[in-house]
Amino acid sequence: MNLYFRLLLLMITMRFRPRLGPLDESVLRMRVLPNDLDLNRHMNNARFLLLMDLGRVDLMFRSGMGRLVVQEKWMPVIASSMMRWRRSLMPFERFELRTRVLYWDDKWFYMEQRFVRQGRTVAIGLVKGLIRCKGGHVAPERVFAKSLGFTPETPPRPTAIEDWLAMESHLSGVD
Repeated sequence: MNLYFRLLLLMITMRFRPRLGPLDESVLRMRVLPNDLDLNRHMNNARFLLLMDLGRVDLMFRSGMGRLVVQEKWMPVIASSMMRWRRSLMPFERFELRTRVLYWDDKWFYMEQRFVRQGRTVAIGLVKGLIRCKGGHVAPERVFAKSLGFTPETPPRPTAIEDWLAMESHLSGVD
């Protein structure tokens, strides 16, 4: 229920926030609520992943892609994620969720999502996702072209993404 409240609040407030470019960073300011906690009285690891959905929604809609996704009846889908927790978030602490697209190829978008408290990274996640349509997927270039009217130049692939893809390739044989 808490996530629905946060999603509703996000959908209302994003209309009043500035538009973002395809490589801009979305910043959401939040607070750890009691229902975000686990038995150790810090934010539950699974809650980080749930809140990351909100960061991606904010980035998608404020960059203009969200409206197109809804109009075309496309579906954003996450295929893989990797998390690194460095510090705990305690009850009622304020933090920021920073979301940005790092890279894309002919099929996938790769995003970085950081949880930051007082200027220090608490947790960082990498997410690989795509936009699904009837019969397959929508190439990122097509998404950019239809939502922005142009396709930005693909940034160089970060080493972290290369290493992550190598690890995924290694794990692909695991049943």
